[in-house]
Amino acid sequence: MACSKPDKKRKVDSENREFKTERTDSYAFVLPVGSTKPMCLICNETVAIVKSGNVKRHYDSKHGHFDHNYPLKSEHKKPFSDSEIVKECMNEIAIALFEGTQKDDIIQKINQISLSDSTAVKRTEVLAEDLLDQMKSAIKKAKCISLALDESTDNTDNAQLLVFVRFFDEEKGEFCEDVLGLTALHGHTRGDDIYEALIQMLRDREIDLKHVISIATDGAPCMTGRERGLVARLRAHHPDLIAYHCIIHQMVLCASLEEKYAEVMTTVMRLVNFLRASSALQHRLLRSFLTEVNAEFDDLLLHNNVRWLSKGKVLERFWTLRKELETFLLDQKSAKAKQFVEFMQNEEKMEIVAFLSDITSHLNDLNMKLQGKNNTVCNLTSAVCAFQKKLELFKCDLQQDLLHFPKLLNQTAGTHHHHNHAEFLDKLIKNFQTHFGDFPLGKQVLLCMENPFLVKNIAEFSTEALKICPWASAASLQSELIELQENLALQESLCDPTTFWTKMVPAAGVPSLQKVALQILTMFPSTYCCESAFSTMNMVKNKYRSTLSNEHLHQCLRLALTPFMPKFKELVAQKRCHFSH
Repeated sequence: MACSKPDKKRKVDSENREFKTERTDSYAFVLPVGSTKPMCLICNETVAIVKSGNVKRHYDSKHGHFDHNYPLKSEHKKPFSDSEIVKECMNEIAIALFEGTQKDDIIQKINQISLSDSTAVKRTEVLAEDLLDQMKSAIKKAKCISLALDESTDNTDNAQLLVFVRFFDEEKGEFCEDVLGLTALHGHTRGDDIYEALIQMLRDREIDLKHVISIATDGAPCMTGRERGLVARLRAHHPDLIAYHCIIHQMVLCASLEEKYAEVMTTVMRLVNFLRASSALQHRLLRSFLTEVNAEFDDLLLHNNVRWLSKGKVLERFWTLRKELETFLLDQKSAKAKQFVEFMQNEEKMEIVAFLSDITSHLNDLNMKLQGKNNTVCNLTSAVCAFQKKLELFKCDLQQDLLHFPKLLNQTAGTHHHHNHAEFLDKLIKNFQTHFGDFPLGKQVLLCMENPFLVKNIAEFSTEALKICPWASAASLQSELIELQENLALQESLCDPTTFWTKMVPAAGVPSLQKVALQILTMFPSTYCCESAFSTMNMVKNKYRSTLSNEHLHQCLRLALTPFMPKFKELVAQKRCHFSH
């Protein structure tokens, strides 16, 4: 009996695949009416099949940057009233793109969207509260946390205490840095005031002080004072708390200038201020002159002592334009101009300028390596140790080919130096040894975090580990480290320390060792996150928004800096839509 052959090819249309609305939120795809092909709202391209894999592949390959460039959080630091401008723009777009009744319907719906400043305030409050709840929930699940805090003033001279928290988020499988809180300090900013503000913040976030393993500060007396400083007050209740001075701040302190170098640096800054800031006319003439002579730059940089890289950048620019500046000053008739010309024609002074420009360039390179988010204390200490060894190399190079001092070589033309710059480097080496010699993490502990298979002196490692983790057992740490070093599978793993200790190392096999590693990786290496957040704070609360309340400033800062994403669907489900009239 003859029978029809079954069709071996799959008929996608016959599978009755359903387009899920979640794909619109996740991948910006919709299914047009009467069509079986989903369409991308970003580029208007279609995919052949209604499958999540096809939709996701298109989004990841062609629009993977979309979430980063156009996040759904309010992180652009704009005023609440700016939302009304969005409605005006949308109306103009609708007028330009649509015609007839369709245009009228779209404009009517746009006008119904509530985007007033009061609505924006309420939404900011709701989003900030949701983000705060997410952070508090994640902190409760964390095994330990560390803090970084700093104090600064906003644009209305209100003292603001900013506290960041770092912990390992087990759900995401990564370390998380977020704003724990921003608190206004009314009146004094003494150690007692900061202590009371911090303790109240911990209470509000339902955090036990014993849950905090370390705290990084800027080293100010109110933070590190022996009796009434913040750290002393905290250690009275938490003796095992690890407290240390921000690594970047210590590095900047090491680079302080003395005697003849400080005098030359001051003269350079006076010269720059004379040309740039003393007269608007003179500044315009200088810029015109530099443009006419085709100089590499068309202006000088002003020095800002608060900015870490400022000194080196000012010297770099000055050195590059030194010949053009001397020519410009020769045409000036003022007495100050003549003094600065004499300074620039003095070979000994310019040799110091060349040396300072070279050494500050090296210091700026180190500073850049120390900056950035999500760095570990191991990364920063390794960079500092490497620079200390470079200083010894620089010292030898001064007596030889000046390979690391190109500007000094250019100024002296390889002849005898007028100054013994090795003394400057000796003081710099001593400063680094003084500031970083008593850092709480020992070399063997840091080596174990970077690569535990290179640790040879296991007894010394356990001794150093007990100084920062007194709860641990030396015997357990030594045994677990040996077991780990003999694990052949882990020896072949190639990954960064964070991935190694949080994902590769089995917790059941080496629980004490992994706990020590987790605590060390949780530590803040610096207060860079606070310094960066203060810049954001000044953008949010600028001179045009000087009446912004402390609470709203805190909420805006949280939306701008948090790594968490608001739960939009849950928040929308809890609210009732109110149209604008």
